[in-house]
Amino acid sequence: MSAEAHDHDHGHDEHEHHHKDTFITKYIFSIDHKMIAKQYLITGIIMGIIGVGMSMLFRMQIAWPEESFKIFNFLLGDKFAPNGVMSNEVYLSLVTIHGTIMVFFVLTAALSGTFSNLLIPLQIGARDMASGVLNMISYWLFFISSVVMVCSLFVESGPASAGWTIYPPLSALPQAIPGSGTGMTLWLVSMAIFIAASLLGSLNYIVTVINLRTKGMSMTRLPLTIWAFFITAIIGVISFPVLLSAALMLIMDRSFGTSFFLSDIYIAGEVLHYQGGSPVLFEHLFWFLGHPEVYIVLLPALGITSEVIATNSRKPIFGYRAMIMSIIAIAFLSTIVWGHHMFISGMNPFLGSVFTFTTLLIAIPSAVKAFNYITTLWKGNLQLNPAMLFSIGLVSTFITGGLTGIILGDSTLDINVHDTYFVVAHFHLVMGISALYGMFAGIYHWFPKMFGRMLNKNLGYVHFWVTATCAYGVFFPMHFIGMAGLPRRYYTNTNFPLFDDLQNVNVIITCFALVGGVFQLVFLYNFFSSIFYGKKTVQNPWKSTTLEWTAPIKHIHGNWEGEIPHVHRWPYDYSKPGHDDDFVPQTVPMKPGEEQLHH
Repeated sequence: MSAEAHDHDHGHDEHEHHHKDTFITKYIFSIDHKMIAKQYLITGIIMGIIGVGMSMLFRMQIAWPEESFKIFNFLLGDKFAPNGVMSNEVYLSLVTIHGTIMVFFVLTAALSGTFSNLLIPLQIGARDMASGVLNMISYWLFFISSVVMVCSLFVESGPASAGWTIYPPLSALPQAIPGSGTGMTLWLVSMAIFIAASLLGSLNYIVTVINLRTKGMSMTRLPLTIWAFFITAIIGVISFPVLLSAALMLIMDRSFGTSFFLSDIYIAGEVLHYQGGSPVLFEHLFWFLGHPEVYIVLLPALGITSEVIATNSRKPIFGYRAMIMSIIAIAFLSTIVWGHHMFISGMNPFLGSVFTFTTLLIAIPSAVKAFNYITTLWKGNLQLNPAMLFSIGLVSTFITGGLTGIILGDSTLDINVHDTYFVVAHFHLVMGISALYGMFAGIYHWFPKMFGRMLNKNLGYVHFWVTATCAYGVFFPMHFIGMAGLPRRYYTNTNFPLFDDLQNVNVIITCFALVGGVFQLVFLYNFFSSIFYGKKTVQNPWKSTTLEWTAPIKHIHGNWEGEIPHVHRWPYDYSKPGHDDDFVPQTVPMKPGEEQLHH
């Protein structure tokens, strides 16, 4: 009785509260997880536009070096693009900030922040996150860190330009190169704030999943999306503090004269006073976050894919428990493979062989996921809507990108292609494009839940096919120029006659990149116009079994009016014999004699 009374009071409070909602408490400093998810998504989209725009600029520079472009002069100014020719310093800055924005601000914050916030309370049957205020603070810290990162673009000496991995000494000595000055300091400040945001969010997600599940929602009845977000949050809590410590030590090296990462260094013949530090220590600290980071980016996308593929194949996901075990195995292994980024840093060859072993081991749970997706699709009644196409696209890039990971994970083979375009091709396919596909799949699938309207399906098809063609058009040829030895991060290769023959390939890659980048405008138009003018959605547009589709379309703080639904079955009862519909929601009680397949 007390629970019902509590529910009733809660509803009453909300009703009272609803009248007092001002614009600021509803849209800006909101503590409602659904609004915070939208804030993350739209901030992430804006950061994504900046990140993709930068990649289009530096691709033009690589394809047509020394050429004069009016747009360079317009966007970069006379200092960084005199007469419309890009300077080498600003090229490095564009590469650095592009990497930083895409990895952290788009693929980490926008993907996890949007979908963990939107789905965790709705899919586990909770009124909201464990702490709405912490949730709000985590978004605003993310917002502040985004603003600081964008501000660093306007510093007089130029933004950070030590690569997104900010290795010392370029990042540790303010006088090293133009981009080592104030721009680098702002980069470090931005990342420190970003990590705080990420940790607050992650702790909230973990507590919510453990404590606030509705009646009947055991851990083995959670949708795979929730498992993915939950384990992702745990990886974040374990690994992000290590990057924070590295950033703080770097700030101390830069500003307070310590030498954690610096040893005997000469600049222009002058001997600096640093001694005893080691840049390799920084690499260890950076990659101890940097490799789990790949899975912080990938696992939410894989979770979303599990949900979308099961729903649109009208079949139970194949190997539910194996999928959970593979997520946990990936999380564990991801923390003991970071050394494969450092095979050529002078690491002990025996240690290299240990990291090779653990790296190749992580291919097993990844393959389990890939095979389970393919088996779920096999002989399914496929509904090929845009969300489904992006999910299938993810399975494709996850496999093609993952195969080259086997080459890079082997220290003997890695030495030959390290720091070439082969590496760029590998991690963009397996991490960048796969995670973006997961994000797009999630947006197409849950847009009706977020905004109460449908996206335009035909524009979605155009968006998918052009994006998929251009993504492979950009990253597939990179494998070949990488094997031919073309180094990455060089702003022109004209000094090496050896590479003259590869210039045509770079032009082709750039053309695909420009077309693919411009066609994201189709998605942006579809997204922003559908928020206001899209077709109104029905309660459960995809005929899905999970709890979020039982909540009313009109958003109320607390998700459900009255009682929270109870759960009686696992989330993938599609096409189940003995039922009239081809989907049985989790809230439908079991019939006598009906057994659960996933046990």
